[in-house]
Amino acid sequence: MIKKNQHVVPHKSGWAVRGAGNGRASSVHGTQSEAISAARETAIRQGSEMLIHGENGRIRERNTYGNDPYPPKG
Repeated sequence: MIKKNQHVVPHKSGWAVRGAGNGRASSVHGTQSEAISAARETAIRQGSEMLIHGENGRIRERNTYGNDPYPPKG
């Protein structure tokens, strides 16, 4: 299985989950919360990272599932 980071991004129909490098959304949801839940499930299953974008498109949060190459210290 290819590990692709999952991005939660604004979409004309609400919020979308898009795998990194994909031109099309994997799924579209009415709320950001629903999209985050779907992206989290996929990221956990793949052992990848989930990146949540704000309405302006900028990343506002990121969560790593699986092996974190830069774990927190301390």
